[in-house]
Amino acid sequence: MAKEYEVIIIGGGPAGLSAGIYTSRARLSSLLIERGVVGGQIADAELVENYPGFAQGISGTELGQLMQQQAARYGLETITAEAIGFELKGEKKVVKTTKGDFSARAVIIASGSERSKLGVPREEELTGKGVSYCATCDGPFFKEKPVAVVGGGDVAITEALHLVKFASKVILIHRRDRLRATRILEERARAEPKIEFLWNSVVEKIEGEDVVKRLSLRQVKTGEKSTLDVAGAFIAVGFKPNTDYLKGVLPLDDAGYIITNEKMETKVAGIFAAGDVRLNSAQQAITAAGDGATAAIFAQKLLSE
Repeated sequence: MAKEYEVIIIGGGPAGLSAGIYTSRARLSSLLIERGVVGGQIADAELVENYPGFAQGISGTELGQLMQQQAARYGLETITAEAIGFELKGEKKVVKTTKGDFSARAVIIASGSERSKLGVPREEELTGKGVSYCATCDGPFFKEKPVAVVGGGDVAITEALHLVKFASKVILIHRRDRLRATRILEERARAEPKIEFLWNSVVEKIEGEDVVKRLSLRQVKTGEKSTLDVAGAFIAVGFKPNTDYLKGVLPLDDAGYIITNEKMETKVAGIFAAGDVRLNSAQQAITAAGDGATAAIFAQKLLSE
């Protein structure tokens, strides 16, 4: 038999934790399911400067821990498990996890997203052997070695700025001729002497037998081919929503994002979505937290009715 709660929250990032604070304070029996580190992707951030209330910034890990402590204070139960399936049984929603089944009348999906891959030859084989998706995690392995960062948004620039602490130089490879990152991050990157920019270029192959040795590149405007010798390749080219376990249960867009209304309601009554996992999310910690609070408030109203 599935253990029953009033609300189940899938995902322990800012959206899920905010939802947990609100549902627990409303005295709803609530379970949060997180497959990895509480805090979600924000736990990888060395310094979060744009979350209100922290004038000097705060580490992503600490922010996640503080939010979890706040929710736990009101009774939120948390387990480390991965959601692997979903079943509708009348008003009840059964979440199947690696640690058993759990059911509730309301479910808030806040399972976030993960880094997209380039999809080029040798990327999979060399992941963990020079290919990385987290500079905070792997940067120290590249002391005094040249590395590349692939991407041009906020995440890519943040990764590059972190890597200059370790690498001999950081080459930022971007398919366009200008960055998509916010202006303040761009200013910092351009002022950093260790960061070099390689514009209008894409990676076509990652080379190396046991570890990354070089990247095969193509200039998108001229078609010219070249190689770049690096010890590491940090990929920051976007995100993929964690919704594979929801296929056939909820309407998703072509990229796999969950479609919601302004109340965070999905097309299935009693199922809400919040944060990066939903379509048109701003993909910021503060907006994810707002989504989570909104979802929790309307889940509470649904249950009270």
